[in-house]
Amino acid sequence: MLPLFVLAHLAHHLLTALPTPLLPFIRNEFTLDYTQSGLVVSAFTLAYGFGQIPAGVVADRIGARRVITIGICGVAVAGILVGLSQAYTMVLISLAVMGLAGGGYHPAASPLISASVEPENQGRALGIHLIGGSASFFLAPIVAATIAATWGWRGSFIGLAVPTMVLGIIFYLLLGRRAGRAKVQPRKTDQPEEKPSSPGRWRQLIAFLVLSVFTQAVNFSVISFITLFIVDHFKVGEETAAAFLAVIYSAGLWASPLGGYLSDRLGRVPVVLVASFITAPALYLLNHVPYGPYGIGIGALLLFLGMIMYIRAPAAEAYIIGRTSERTRSSILGIFYFSNMEMGAVLAPVLGSLIDRFGFYTSFTIAAAFMLVTALVCSVFLWRSRN
Repeated sequence: MLPLFVLAHLAHHLLTALPTPLLPFIRNEFTLDYTQSGLVVSAFTLAYGFGQIPAGVVADRIGARRVITIGICGVAVAGILVGLSQAYTMVLISLAVMGLAGGGYHPAASPLISASVEPENQGRALGIHLIGGSASFFLAPIVAATIAATWGWRGSFIGLAVPTMVLGIIFYLLLGRRAGRAKVQPRKTDQPEEKPSSPGRWRQLIAFLVLSVFTQAVNFSVISFITLFIVDHFKVGEETAAAFLAVIYSAGLWASPLGGYLSDRLGRVPVVLVASFITAPALYLLNHVPYGPYGIGIGALLLFLGMIMYIRAPAAEAYIIGRTSERTRSSILGIFYFSNMEMGAVLAPVLGSLIDRFGFYTSFTIAAAFMLVTALVCSVFLWRSRN
């Protein structure tokens, strides 16, 4: 059933991927500063994070198929509301509705996927699943910028809401037929699930969660301003800047399966540690990389940043799933995704405020320094751990 979940992941993120690439268009229409621009991204992300916990609990109660479908179709309806909004406040409210609706996908999908494969293949399965989301984030900036150039940024939200709704319904029908025909049940194994039973294991688990959440949040906050950075720093058009964002997410088409494979072979912790350490210098280099002919300089660095992000993601998911019981897995993952989203949503306007006061150079340097310090501290507890 993995291809069906790749399709569902694609549908889920068609609209949720739009706020960042369309941020320059929204900023210009409402005359926003960097702090207000950060709130556009945070309005969705804060609500998206809050939606994870109740959605995970509901998925454990009524089943993943319904929760996933409600999430996809709800995102489509909210996308239409964003496209119809005529005021800045209404844009924020509509994006918050989109976040709440979309919060149900990941806590429901990831446990279902991992339960359908052997433990030694969980990382690869989760990595392949991420291809769907990566494809959305890769295609959305290109498609959205093309639509926005003709019909405006509102046309992008409304235009992509229709295929999102259709794909959500298709997923519901196909998954129902497949599950009914094959009578699919989550795979059981004879291996007992690993649980943190000692203070040392608790310290490792907490350190891993802190490192994963903080790495994701810093990446998210920086990427939220990439389009504005390219427009203001390199003096290119909004459509070109939105297309550059697609370069970051194109890495997920191949780096996610690679990250899952490496985590199965080398262990979850080493993959996440290495990715976190490399993130710091990559963020710092944003201050120094040239635009280059056809944007090849900044494009290469953004591709590298995307590769780091997507190699880390399946390893982190597999680590959490390996330490939770099947009965509460969606609920625990909901808390994990909630932490990722909320931290990122908080850091985005903070970074915007720093950019307003000190500029991009100082702000990106601060982000890189905090990332390096966090990786160093957490590595003390995780260095000798493999999974």
